[in-house]
Amino acid sequence: MPKIVIAIDGYSSCGKSTTAKAVAARMGYGYIDTGAMYRAVSLFFTQNHVSFSNPKDVQAALDTIHISFKHNNRTGKNETYLNGLNVEDSIRTMAISNIVSEVSAIPEVRWAMVAQQQKMGRKRGLVMDGRDIGTKVFPDAEVKVFMTADTTIRATRRQQELLAKGSLVNLSEILANLQKRDLIDSTRTESPLVQADDATLLDTSYMTIEEQVDWVIEQADQRLAELHRAGK
Repeated sequence: MPKIVIAIDGYSSCGKSTTAKAVAARMGYGYIDTGAMYRAVSLFFTQNHVSFSNPKDVQAALDTIHISFKHNNRTGKNETYLNGLNVEDSIRTMAISNIVSEVSAIPEVRWAMVAQQQKMGRKRGLVMDGRDIGTKVFPDAEVKVFMTADTTIRATRRQQELLAKGSLVNLSEILANLQKRDLIDSTRTESPLVQADDATLLDTSYMTIEEQVDWVIEQADQRLAELHRAGK
């Protein structure tokens, strides 16, 4: 069977990353968390006082950033490394959530991350989630999914995720953060969050993660069958 690229785009806290990881595991594919890459850049910018409005400062910082992912055998999860340091917990805080969309909208940041992501996916056999995977990173992806969900439900999910990590954040603060990020992501000039013309919409408001995973794999199986029949 051929190897394909599965692109999962959509809004924050729709279940993109969790679903993408599970799909990759069941299919024996690689997985790239592009959101973690932008969060890692945001963390670096914050720690090193990089001016978002100065292209020279931004580019100089990007030239020193190396992002990688490693599998943690103890937890069974992929973790994000920034210049050799495990930053998985640091990039998931509200402080980073509050700036990641702004950092992601910087053209130089977008160009650098897209180039890395395209390099990672050259051999196909990959599941990648983000905001512009099906439109910019892999416009030729064989399977494209665009996830959405009710904003209040998304905020509640995010609150539960933070609580599980020992951080109690008011629901109204999370809701405001999501609305702000949605606006920035959807209106930025460089690679805005939009549904690709050939992407299938998936509303996850009342779906379990297992249902989401099954749905995406069904789409992938259908596409693989089509390719097989076509002799590709």
